Amino acid sequence: MYIEFEKLPSEAKVWVYQVERVLNEEEQNTIKEGALEFVNNWTRHGSDLKGSYVLLYNQFIVLGIDISFGDVSGCSIDSSVKFIKNMEKTLDLNILDKLNIAYRDIKGSINTVNMSKFKELSSEGIIDKDTVVFNNMVNTKYDLDSKWEVKVENSWQKRLL
Repeated sequence: MYIEFEKLPSEAKVWVYQVERVLNEEEQNTIKEGALEFVNNWTRHGSDLKGSYVLLYNQFIVLGIDISFGDVSGCSIDSSVKFIKNMEKTLDLNILDKLNIAYRDIKGSINTVNMSKFKELSSEGIIDKDTVVFNNMVNTKYDLDSKWEVKVENSWQKRLL
């Protein structure tokens, strides 16, 4: 059952999927339509889940579930990954590559690079401890709101400097 993302409680479980680049309008619409259909049919052992999605910066797909309505199961998580894999295939995108890191450059634009390039940019001084990165490992809506966009010095990526 779909609810607006803003109406999810702060303890809602979230999953952030990072696309390798900014999506064009057609791709955005495909993801939004697919996500709405997916969330409306998202279940846990046959019971409806109260969930939502949001597309942030036209590059991050966030799925969320109100766990006070019903907790997630392995099957419901698997179905969300299947949905994302389907979007990858349908749109010929790279979404599930966990080795890609998104960061903001000095102009505020979002860039996505692999870990080795991130290290290289760090050694060149282009990325430093104050560079804003996206921590896609957040688990709750509260964390998404408060700990998703953070400086490298406050992230797991700091070990790559």
